[in-house]
Amino acid sequence: QVQLAESGGGLVQVGDSLRLSCAASGRSISTSAMGWFRQAPGKEREFVAAISANSDPYYSASVKGRFTISKDNAANVVYLEMSSLKPDDSAVYFCAAPSSYYYTGPSAARYMFWGPGTQVTVSS
Repeated sequence: QVQLAESGGGLVQVGDSLRLSCAASGRSISTSAMGWFRQAPGKEREFVAAISANSDPYYSASVKGRFTISKDNAANVVYLEMSSLKPDDSAVYFCAAPSSYYYTGPSAARYMFWGPGTQVTVSS
C-alpha cells in the first residue's frame, strides 16, 4: 500500500519562498514518477509539476520558472521548492503517485495514490 504524506505548507507573504516535502512509503521513488497538484476552493485540482524516475522535471505553465521539483531517492522524499509566490498560488497542495511508474503528465485521473494535502496561503 502506497502512502504519501505532505508537509511544509503554511502562511507566507507575496514574493516569499516555501518548500514542500512528500514522504513516500510502499513505493520506491527511485523507480517511479511522482507528481504535485493543487486545489483552490471552488476550483478543480490542477497539475503543478511532476518528476520522472530519472529526475526529469515537468511543470505547468503557471509555475514554470518559479517552482522546482526534486527528489531524494535515498530518503524516498519528493520536494517542491516554490519561490516568488503569488496569491493565486494559495491552495491545498497534494503529492501523488501515478498508476503507471512512467507517467509524468497532468491528468489527475492517471494518479492512483494521493496524500492528504498541505495548505499553502500566500497573503498580500
